[in-house]
Amino acid sequence: MLGLKTKVDNRNVLDKNPNVMPEEQNEERFFLEGPKSRWKEFKFLLHIIWDFLVGFRILHFAGPCVTVFGSARFKEDHPFYKKSFEVGKAVAGLGFTVMTGGGPGVMEAANKGAKSGGGKSVGCNIILPMEQYANPWLDLSVNIKYFFVRKVLLCKYSYAFVCMPGGMGTLDEFFEAVTLVQTNKIKRFPIVLFGTEYHKHLYKHIQYMADAGTISPKDMELFLFTDDIEEMEEHLIKYAVDGFGLKKVKKMKRWMIFGE
Repeated sequence: MLGLKTKVDNRNVLDKNPNVMPEEQNEERFFLEGPKSRWKEFKFLLHIIWDFLVGFRILHFAGPCVTVFGSARFKEDHPFYKKSFEVGKAVAGLGFTVMTGGGPGVMEAANKGAKSGGGKSVGCNIILPMEQYANPWLDLSVNIKYFFVRKVLLCKYSYAFVCMPGGMGTLDEFFEAVTLVQTNKIKRFPIVLFGTEYHKHLYKHIQYMADAGTISPKDMELFLFTDDIEEMEEHLIKYAVDGFGLKKVKKMKRWMIFGE
């Protein structure tokens, strides 16, 4: 069994949390500080390959996913948590696996909604110098050391992306997804910017970018801006399910020799 595969556990706390990295072990920050010795950079490369390998093997059977981005800070009584639950449930109802960053807040709500809707729930968690626990609504979870590896994995298995209200990291993920589609690095997967009131200034700025000529006016068509669950569902059906001819298939056989 591959080393970074963990069981989802409600008891994740700071002193026993596999997603908490001691500051002195923050290898990614050390690497990004500048050139290191050839040996240290080679070892770091091997660690990156291992991170990718673990992610590839564990998520190989995740199925066609829709990745939901959003803040880790919202509690269960927050309107955005409740709306994210509805989004997760709706996505699962379309037959997709709901993939998130695996943490609390919006991520937890979407995973919980997927489970409530009878769907599959997957988390791609990040190991941080501060607490980041895996939420208890995951069928499958993988812990990743490096942000850039995690971002690849969140994209690799998804046929659509839904951006809920969030902070810097959420906007980073949203704009990366849009940029990958814009530059043809990935296919024209549907992207949903959910929350018209929360994102109204962001949307206005993107419109300003189009008016200023820094993006094409057609780039405004790369994502759906909405507050409506049914409109989101119709968008995903048109551009993901029908657009890519997705159909329900039998489960693939797992090979334990590959750590699956």
